[in-house]
Amino acid sequence: MDRRTFFRKAAVSGAGAAAATALAAPAIAQSSPKVSWRLTSSFPKSLDTIYGGAEDIAKHVSDATDGNFTIQPFAAAEIVPAMQAADAVSNATVEMCHTCSYYFVGKDPTFAIGTAIPFGLNARLSNAWFYQGNGNKLMNEFYATQKIYGLPAGNTGAQMGGWFRKEINTVDDFKGVKMRIAGIAGRVLEKLGAVPQQIAGGDIYPALEKGTIDAAEWVGPYDDYKLGFYKVAKYYYYPAFWEGGPVIHAFVNLDKWNSLPPAYQAALTNACAFANTNMMAKYDTKNPTAIKQIVSQGTTLRPFSQDILEACYNAAMEVYKDISSKNEWFKKIYEDQVAFKKEAYLWMQLSEYTYDTFMMIQQRNGKL
Repeated sequence: MDRRTFFRKAAVSGAGAAAATALAAPAIAQSSPKVSWRLTSSFPKSLDTIYGGAEDIAKHVSDATDGNFTIQPFAAAEIVPAMQAADAVSNATVEMCHTCSYYFVGKDPTFAIGTAIPFGLNARLSNAWFYQGNGNKLMNEFYATQKIYGLPAGNTGAQMGGWFRKEINTVDDFKGVKMRIAGIAGRVLEKLGAVPQQIAGGDIYPALEKGTIDAAEWVGPYDDYKLGFYKVAKYYYYPAFWEGGPVIHAFVNLDKWNSLPPAYQAALTNACAFANTNMMAKYDTKNPTAIKQIVSQGTTLRPFSQDILEACYNAAMEVYKDISSKNEWFKKIYEDQVAFKKEAYLWMQLSEYTYDTFMMIQQRNGKL
């Protein structure tokens, strides 16, 4: 090959490479665009475990996209109040939020099923219903009517039944009790004579301290100790039959979700799944220490009596029947969850319950 031919071929080859580079660059840029979102949380930063779910989401999305897709979390009230997070997403004030679906039952009672309903699923079965059952599919069909796409992004596990300024020994003791309680549980306790109040987490302590309310439920030992409820209420009841495995959600504006490249949708979905698992792990690690700290402060632990649980169960069934007769969305999703729960608890009686009961007996007997 002579010198002239060599340089002519090299020039053609170089031009081809340059053209390929020119074509590839826009394609790469198109698939990994710079996207910056804001996320409003329904929780204060002081509650590092539950607020931390939003931080987990932001970090994992950024890491998975080499910093091209960033989400900036804001605590409750920094952009909008805690109880307005879903509205802020629906109207695109922010791209997404980290919240509890049941905070918005005033808009539609179907929102409650997204988090937890009285005598619903525990944490493990919540995950099973959302991820492998029809939960995520059905809830997102409903959320779409609100211009929202939802992803499970946290779970606290079975919660405590709350703080009371007086003893609750009988069903009649609920009469006249002003209690901060979220979701449909308020309607259930209302049937027993209680007066439900919807108050954001950061406002519970002053309301209890001033006597504006007589009782309050929040999450469990770790959060409740940080919020100092043991200072203003003596009796700590369990369990929260209304929250056996409450799901915290990431809500995304539906148009913003649909506009994301598939790779970014996958990154956000995976980040939320991590937040879901990590939050549960944190609570299971922190609650055992916190419950000891609470008892050391003179708190009296009390279980709700069997009579109270039975009365609340019966009241809950009445509430579900009433809502289902008026709300097709609620009826459809509730009946699917009940069918799933019926089969799931058949199996869990043989596996989890039997094993855990044996191990708890060993713990009580000092063998662990």
